[in-house]
Amino acid sequence: MNQKTLAQPVSLSGIGLHTGKKVTITFCPAEPNTGFVFRRVDLAGTPEVPALSKYVTRTQRSTVLDKDGVEIHTSEHVLAALTGLDYDNAIIELDASEPPIMDGSAIAFVEALQKGGSVEQEEKRDVYEVVDPIHFKDEKTGSEVIVLPSETYELSVLVDFGTNVLGTQNASMNSLQEFATEIADARTFSFLHDIETLLDEGLIKGGDLNNAIVYVDKELSDSTLEKLKKAFNRDDIKVTPNGILNNLELKHSNEAARHKLLDVIGDLALVGTKFKGRIIACKPGHFVNTEFAKLLHKKIKEERRSGRPKVDVNAEPLMDTVKIMEILPHRPPFLLIDRILELSDSHVIGLKNVTMNESFFVGHFPGAPVMPGVLQVEAMAQTGGILVLSTVSDPENYLTFFMKMDNVRFKHQVNPGDTLVFKCELVTPIRRGICHMRATAFVGDKLVSEAELMAQIVKTK
Repeated sequence: MNQKTLAQPVSLSGIGLHTGKKVTITFCPAEPNTGFVFRRVDLAGTPEVPALSKYVTRTQRSTVLDKDGVEIHTSEHVLAALTGLDYDNAIIELDASEPPIMDGSAIAFVEALQKGGSVEQEEKRDVYEVVDPIHFKDEKTGSEVIVLPSETYELSVLVDFGTNVLGTQNASMNSLQEFATEIADARTFSFLHDIETLLDEGLIKGGDLNNAIVYVDKELSDSTLEKLKKAFNRDDIKVTPNGILNNLELKHSNEAARHKLLDVIGDLALVGTKFKGRIIACKPGHFVNTEFAKLLHKKIKEERRSGRPKVDVNAEPLMDTVKIMEILPHRPPFLLIDRILELSDSHVIGLKNVTMNESFFVGHFPGAPVMPGVLQVEAMAQTGGILVLSTVSDPENYLTFFMKMDNVRFKHQVNPGDTLVFKCELVTPIRRGICHMRATAFVGDKLVSEAELMAQIVKTK
């Protein structure tokens, strides 16, 4: 899939929810690999704030970004709209610190973006595929987010604030294609006791009964009623039978859960990389969302730096042991790979399950079993042997011989119970049966050994 950006700039104007300031937001096309970047056109030099988790500074009422003193408030709805419509790159220009709240959802942004259209870019999209579960939990609140392997981007949310008026709600999205029609119009919400606190703190200056659902979780006293009338500039404030303030009808029976799902999408855009995974969020909030985004960003960065293969070790292998022995001449106990998971013209990924039954553990070492480093190198070489022997039609008539080993490093012990994943990549194309490759071995996320290997296949018959 190629990257996508806007076909043309589109603008909207409105009021910031917390600041109450008039603001115009303009979504602009951006170059490939830009990601989402906020640009403050009201400040000298039009400083930019990339939409990345490392710039998150506050999450009490919304997600606030800050780079070098330049702030962006309530970033989540805008980022949810861009992510939900599957954009990769956009410049988001603002002439104030906070995007307009519009009706409290992301639907106005979605409709504007759809009107502006999209254009496919030449560069390929880099999508991280979740292989192992990734989990974050806030022990204080019990809020948690977990992502599991999936072929698409899907999300389930459970909301429970411990109140009778809202109760427990859940919402799901099976793919981003559902965002525009099922999630984008879900409006922000709050509880009456929170509204009073926000008003006392001088926030929600741009709020009214058209852009926020207010759940009444306490008795509406006369003093509170007068405060709300003044804040919302209305004379007819009252509670409806379903427990919310009047002049607003719910669009969905689980609109609160859908909006929380929207927030999760917006906050997880701060990972800075598109990813495939099934996200399950229990009692999500901006803090747990953004902390999870930081965790996922760090994991992706570490994996890409280390070069760890993104493979499912439990998936059906490309080759099992029987097929491997049809290509390699090695036999037990010196056959040191169990499966081939991937194979192309330039790389191969293999696997070995290390058990206590390995013959070398008898003497290496009694009472402290450790797989010898030289056998790790041999296992990497056998994996590479599959790559080079796959280039000939009769691999059973060839043997593979080492020519050189360089930059061999052993970083962690390999013990019984470990699953070794080997990746061999060609450094130069195979010529005259000579293969020069870079080989790495991983246990989980840990790089345990690496080497540059050169080998030659020689015909025996």
